[in-house]
Amino acid sequence: MGGLYSIGAGALNNAQIEVTTAGHNIANANTTGFSRQVANQTTNTPSFSGVGFIGQGASVTNITRVYDAFLGQQVRQANSQAAEASTYLDRMQHVDGMVGDPSAGLAPALMGFFQGMQAVAASPADMSARQSLLSSAQSLASRFHSLDAQLSDLRSQTNLDIQSSVTSINTLAGQIAALNDSISLSSASAGTGQQPNDLLDQRDMLVAELNKEIRADVVAGSNGSYSLFLTNGQALVLGTQAYRLGTVSDAENVRDTQVTISVGSTQMRLRPQDLTGGKLGGLMAFRQGGLTDAQDALGRIAIAVTESVNAQHQLGMDLNGDLGGDFFTAGGSSVQVTANAGNNQTVDAVVSATITDYTALEPSDYRLAYDGTDYILTRLSDNAVTNLGAALPATVDGMTISLASVVAPATAPASGDQFLLSPTRSGATNFAVVLSDLRTIAAAAPIRTASDKDNTGTGTVSAGTVNPLPLNADLQNTVTITFDNPPTTFDVDDAVNGSLAANVVYASGTDITYNGWTMQISGQPAAGDVFTVSANGNGWGDNRNARLMAALQTQPLINDSASYSTAYAQLVSQVGNKTHELQVSSEAQTNLATAATNAQSTLSGVNLDEEASNLMRFQQAYQAAAKIVSIAGVLFDTILSIDR
Repeated sequence: MGGLYSIGAGALNNAQIEVTTAGHNIANANTTGFSRQVANQTTNTPSFSGVGFIGQGASVTNITRVYDAFLGQQVRQANSQAAEASTYLDRMQHVDGMVGDPSAGLAPALMGFFQGMQAVAASPADMSARQSLLSSAQSLASRFHSLDAQLSDLRSQTNLDIQSSVTSINTLAGQIAALNDSISLSSASAGTGQQPNDLLDQRDMLVAELNKEIRADVVAGSNGSYSLFLTNGQALVLGTQAYRLGTVSDAENVRDTQVTISVGSTQMRLRPQDLTGGKLGGLMAFRQGGLTDAQDALGRIAIAVTESVNAQHQLGMDLNGDLGGDFFTAGGSSVQVTANAGNNQTVDAVVSATITDYTALEPSDYRLAYDGTDYILTRLSDNAVTNLGAALPATVDGMTISLASVVAPATAPASGDQFLLSPTRSGATNFAVVLSDLRTIAAAAPIRTASDKDNTGTGTVSAGTVNPLPLNADLQNTVTITFDNPPTTFDVDDAVNGSLAANVVYASGTDITYNGWTMQISGQPAAGDVFTVSANGNGWGDNRNARLMAALQTQPLINDSASYSTAYAQLVSQVGNKTHELQVSSEAQTNLATAATNAQSTLSGVNLDEEASNLMRFQQAYQAAAKIVSIAGVLFDTILSIDR
């Protein structure tokens, strides 16, 4: 009877464990990260008798969770990619809203400025038109500053968000390491290799949450612990050891926050490409990509407006009879150069750079590295590399890079030293209106041309233009052109300096250039005909320079191919296209994450209908097992009564 009783008692115990397991599943049906658990049974070793092997019932060998490691990995990767795309998209939508706003963007301010210039060209003596031009210039400066400030604020907020993400990663990594320890101890104390399923679920949930912050690949150890690694192979968690991330000022760009990781007593700096996936990866990608591209492109437009308008304004004459000065601040001509924090600080070498051709500027940062022999320049927007050779200065993309030293002669940097060059980043920041006096707007040309009233030929003279900078010191000297006999040549005389040229061959309509100006004589002058170029004494009614400044609006002054408005439209288009691309990508990644999560839930999730059915089945098994025990008791009592 003992065998039958043992079988019944074992069956009762098995059914109780199954009922308890089902109840545990039902209780955790809405618990995030919970995996359905199953009590696994195996047949006990049968007993041999003369009639054969007699079964000895069954026992529960273990309770396992219904979990697939491959599906878990798919969920982690999908959620990490979805979080990265979503974070990048959210930030780019802010940039898109800034630059693409039809009323608050740069386009209406640019148009307003040139409309003001056209009004001055139409009425150069009208002080109200000049005031309107000055007001529109101030509005343009305010718009540049507003957009630049918003982008800078977004950069600052991104840096703060990076710090917040690092804090979350450290917290999660520490909890995972602690759970590794608890899981190992629990498994060891069980002594039979049993796994603490609820702790495993908690750890998997934390790993999933960590991957929403940063992609961390999982490697399972033989003792059941997890090791987590960043995409560059750097360990984040090894068993019970969590390596803490930190933040410092970027060694290359102090305006940005750089992430570090503690390895022993060393703080190792991590590159943006080392931190992919999750929220942190999205923040890094946005700051390095969309945000920096937008700031650099906006700065390039500001520099182009400054340099081109200033250059033309200086070729004109104001109402005081003086040559024009700067219209906008010229502070954008200096390139921001930042020495890498890891440079050899004992070397007395200073790298500087200036903008020498604003039309050739690229909206990008550059990394200048010295390898001990040559200077290597990398354009960071596309990683294009230029070997500048063994000596500076050198000119690339409209900027001239030089080497200086506090102690002459200048010494080269140490091998391995690096410098970050930002030619356009501060262009919008530095943009400002210099003029404040309406009379100093140089709408007139500083020269005037005339034909002598006694000329007898058919020759006519053009209004003349002032040559680009640098201005000739003799620009306003009176120059006389007298045709020889026969009138196939002419002589040129400066009223101050005397003869400039003699017997110059005449060709109708060709350029005649002296003293910083250019004009043309057309037709057939007669011998003795005289033409003069002199200082303009009528600044009030002259609009020639204002018309030339107004014409800058449509000229291809940016990268020799785009006007200001076209360049800004390209910026708006690039930001819009990137935002749309991210929107499509984010939706796709979200769908993939949802599909992976659903697949995992289908396998590991709790089905209440199924568990209710199991409860009924386990209850019946319990009742049947109790009947076995009862029958065993009756049989045992019967045997005892026979003995009496």
